[in-house]
Amino acid sequence: MSGERGEGGGKEFERVLEALREQLADGTYGLHASLPAQRELAAEFGVSRDTVQRVLHELKSEGWVESRQGSGTRVIKLPLQAATRPRTEPVPVRAALGPFIARAFGQSDVRLDVFTLTSESLDAHIRLQAERIRMGEIAPAGIEIRMLLPSEESELPYPRPGGRDTARRDAKGDPVGAQLQERLRGITRRHTTSLRTAVRDLRTEGLVPSVSVQVRHVPLVPAFKLYLRPEAEALFGPYEVVERTILLDDGTEVEALDVLGLGSTLTRHVNDEGDPSSAGSVFVQSMQGWFDSCWGLLADPG
Repeated sequence: MSGERGEGGGKEFERVLEALREQLADGTYGLHASLPAQRELAAEFGVSRDTVQRVLHELKSEGWVESRQGSGTRVIKLPLQAATRPRTEPVPVRAALGPFIARAFGQSDVRLDVFTLTSESLDAHIRLQAERIRMGEIAPAGIEIRMLLPSEESELPYPRPGGRDTARRDAKGDPVGAQLQERLRGITRRHTTSLRTAVRDLRTEGLVPSVSVQVRHVPLVPAFKLYLRPEAEALFGPYEVVERTILLDDGTEVEALDVLGLGSTLTRHVNDEGDPSSAGSVFVQSMQGWFDSCWGLLADPG
């Protein structure tokens, strides 16, 4: 998963990276389209060209774009939901997760249950909703978020070195795979802390009377991401394993097997209160039962 990439990472890097990812997902830039010049992107987002260069390097390592001297940066792959969208279909403004989170925060009592590899995507959308609350657009009375993450003690099958870097070691003689795993854990910790802070600040500022963010860890490898609005709807998306280049904090590039959150095709399932036997109702209820069982029986309550 993506996160801070050595020097040049941070809020501005993440903001621009997330914006360009969403533009790829919503069809702003189609397959084989050229991205604006680096100076134009820097002016558009109000950042330095160095930040833009690092963002483009990350998109290239994820396999979405390619850069050639004198030819700029071109889109070579699209998220599945964008690549398969009919030309005549209106392009949505946001990726699927955005409207889902907006619907949750449009309720008086916000309730979300989440199972994911990291909290990176959720963090960005929660912070967006927090700003909507500050602007007076919405005014929920309470926010309750429960999040299941893989145990930090578990060695996950991704990210891990691939190709010629399978047995690679760093300057200290330690396996590079350990660095990749710690990098992933660092991304998760950072975004989980950011999400907690964003929600708790709303209570501190007197904007939301009741807030709760609970995070538990389970000894499971996420093969999919799951977002639940209890008794209402679910978003489900499998993780696709890809080969890509990951830039470590020390500047080392590693060929690795990884999963990309942007590449997950999310499908929406709606609970039909009038028909508990409908496909949507059965899916939402069964996944809620799965989540509750993992939360109560498998997760570390600490």
